[in-house]
This record gives sequence, structure tokens and C-alpha cells, in this order.
Amino acid sequence: MKWIRRVFLLLAVLACVLAGAVLWTALDSQKPVGFQITQAVDEGGQAFPIGVWYPTEARPWPTSWLGLRLMKVARDAEVAGSGLPLVVISHGNGGGPGSHAGLALALAGAGYIVAAPMHARDNFTDQSAAGTVPWLGARSRQLRASVDHMLGRWEGRTRIDAGRVGAFGFSAGGATVLAALGARPDLGQIAAHCARTPEFICKLLREGRSPLLNPAQARAGNVLSPDARIKAAVVAAPGLGFLMQPDALAGVRAPVQLWSGERDTHVPYASNTRMVREGLGQRAEFHSVPGAGHFSFLVPCGLFGPPLLCADSADFDRDAFHESMNASVIAFFGKHLGSLAQAPR
Repeated sequence: MKWIRRVFLLLAVLACVLAGAVLWTALDSQKPVGFQITQAVDEGGQAFPIGVWYPTEARPWPTSWLGLRLMKVARDAEVAGSGLPLVVISHGNGGGPGSHAGLALALAGAGYIVAAPMHARDNFTDQSAAGTVPWLGARSRQLRASVDHMLGRWEGRTRIDAGRVGAFGFSAGGATVLAALGARPDLGQIAAHCARTPEFICKLLREGRSPLLNPAQARAGNVLSPDARIKAAVVAAPGLGFLMQPDALAGVRAPVQLWSGERDTHVPYASNTRMVREGLGQRAEFHSVPGAGHFSFLVPCGLFGPPLLCADSADFDRDAFHESMNASVIAFFGKHLGSLAQAPR
């Protein structure tokens, strides 16, 4: 029986070591950040959760697990500061509020309130809306509903400056944010593009027998919800970029910081980000990231995570990249959304 006790003792030690490592590697920020989950409803009555990060004076603890990482935050603490800018985050297809938790923490630590909705029926628990005719339109309405909720119903709404709203979007979230800025992509072009350039999304749409491959059906469902309250946006590896011809981007007036990974094979630069970059012209501040793949823009994975989302090329340091990118994003929003003088110091 001694060997059984030894095995249990070894397992207990390993569990303690593992728990300690998870706590040690929890996502953190330079200044205290509060976190909570609130619930919003879009104009169609669809409810969806929103992860919210914000400045606080409460003591943070590694207590909240969101997506791939544990976070060091003060759960449901009081908001500190007033007149704070708001940034909404739109995750990619099959993602969730935690997809960009590192960026959210960095922004909140710098004095922003950050709201990351879980897009209904296009998240890691339910992807049933992906590839349907109203897919992009529903996403844009949920992003608008998130701003409505944060400014009109969230308990900390009086701390927000409604005149300083920004947005961040990745992959399908990039297309969502561009639509919110006034882009008018023609979904009827999907079939023709996929016939010429069989990239990743085309494979997914074909396998799912998506009605978006029928031009008439796709155009019928292209109902988007622009939001003029968004004054600046950051877009990373925008999905459906091939639909963003110059005319489609004519309505985008806000400045955009645009990111692309040089090794992105899921959303290739040539047929996606390049189209957005050329269509926006001087309105875009462009960043090309050497060694980055598509999922390199997701939060660094820490100890655990699926290889598809967490594996980078051997010469790419995702942690170092995110530290640099987060600083660039904060500087961009600081330039275009105004001073953070009223945020806690």
C-alpha cells in the first residue's frame, strides 16, 4: 500500500506545482483593473454577455478565468475615475470575450473602460450563425447594442465619456468593426471571389453549404448597423477583407490602425488586409508583423491552449509582440480619443 500513498503524494505535489504555475502566469496589468460580466440585449431581443474591464482602486487577485488565461483582477469592484473613454472589442469567429483579454487589461490599466461582447451564435460554445445570411449584420447590431448598453444601462455608465468611443476587431471582428464605421461590403461578391481564390473562409463556407455562396441570397441579408459614436478603431487581420473594395470603404471617416501578420495563411494579406489598406488610404495607420500568423493576435496562451490557437513559428515571441502591440494600440486611441487626464493615476 506504500506505493499507492506515494503515487497520491506525487499527484498532490504536481497539482500544487501546477496550480502555483497557473497563478504565477495569470494575466496582469501595471495598474489595478476591475472586471465583471454584464448582460446586454440587441434590438431583436437576443441576450448576450459582455466582459467589462475598467480602472479601479481595489486590490486585484488572480481569480477570474476567461478563455485561455487566468486574470489578476478585482472582480465586481468599483470603477475609479470619471470621463473615461470606452473601447468595445469584437472577437473573431468562434472566439469570446477572453480572446483579447491581455489587450483589455492593458487598456483598462491605462484608464479605459473596455467592453467585449460574446457575439450570439458565433462564439466558442455556439457557431450556428457563422456563414448564415444575417451573420455579419447580426454581429454589427450586437456591437452597437454593446455601446448602447455601456452608455445607457451599465451600472458604471456615469464614468464614461460618451464622446470618446473606440473599437477593436480581429478577423470576423475586424469586418464587424469596419461595418460599424460605415463600410458597406457587398456580400454578393463572396461566390465570385471564392471561385478565384479558394482561401480558408471559402473552404468553411463550402463545407457548411453557406447561403452566402448564393449572390442573390447574400445581398438580401446584407443589413448592417453603422455606429457614428465610434471615433477611432483598431482592426487586426480583417476577415472578408476581399469585400472591402474602395467604394465599400468610402463611408469610413474615422481613423483606423490596421494590423496584418506576415505569415497569416487564414486571412492572407494580399486578398484581405491589402484591400482594406488601399481602400482607406491615409485614414489607415498600417502595421505588418514579421513572423505573425493569424492567431498570433489572440491573447498569449500561457501553460495551456489548443495548438491551433496557440502555436506560433519558432522565431516569433507572442508575449513580446503583444506587449508592443498593446502599447501601440493605447497610443493610437490616446491620440484619437483624447487625453486620459481624468483617469486614476
